[in-house]
Amino acid sequence: MSDIGVERQAPVGSVKIVYLGPTVPHWDVRSDYGDKALIDGFRERLAARLLLLPPHDPQFRRNRERVNRDAERENLVIEWDLGYPEDEG
Repeated sequence: MSDIGVERQAPVGSVKIVYLGPTVPHWDVRSDYGDKALIDGFRERLAARLLLLPPHDPQFRRNRERVNRDAERENLVIEWDLGYPEDEG
């Protein structure tokens, strides 16, 4: 699908997903701005996808992409902090 002719709206919120380490819960979701109900709903969906998954689990990559698509649909800026530098390529 092409974005040609589609006007992008300003983000309605932001979230930062932080890897806390090998003990459960693995993830923390922080928000700088946005509707609290929207962010809380996103946080619940994210928890369902990532609750028991550390970043080295093979399922993590698939679920991370789902979380990214969900953030895009909700028009949220998303940032991941896995505790290590990620390859850009």
